[in-house]
Amino acid sequence: MANKVKKTAAAGVKDIGLDVEAPKSPCKDQHCPFHGRLSVRGMVLDGIVVSAKMQGTITVQREYMRYVPKYERYEKRTNSYLAHAPSCIHPELGDSVSIMECRPLSKRVSYVVIENKKQG
Repeated sequence: MANKVKKTAAAGVKDIGLDVEAPKSPCKDQHCPFHGRLSVRGMVLDGIVVSAKMQGTITVQREYMRYVPKYERYEKRTNSYLAHAPSCIHPELGDSVSIMECRPLSKRVSYVVIENKKQG
């Protein structure tokens, strides 16, 4: 049996069970999956930040293709998600981010940013 080598995280950084790089800067956010007590579940969704005007929350827009059987073609659809942005991950307008489902943090926020893939 081959031993799996797992990436070791820095001190104080929790392993969330995914192959994403932990943020380098520490934070005191209780809703951070790496430094707080928030657990994540479900699918990982990728999207673009379209608004970062709220305090600690961003709007992520995701495009996907949907098949229409009547016309035997695909149509492009978009969905917007509100996601909590921990202070150690700094997503800005236009950045490509990965979000993941978590417990409801407010009325419309049930996702948290787990990775920021900078544009540019």
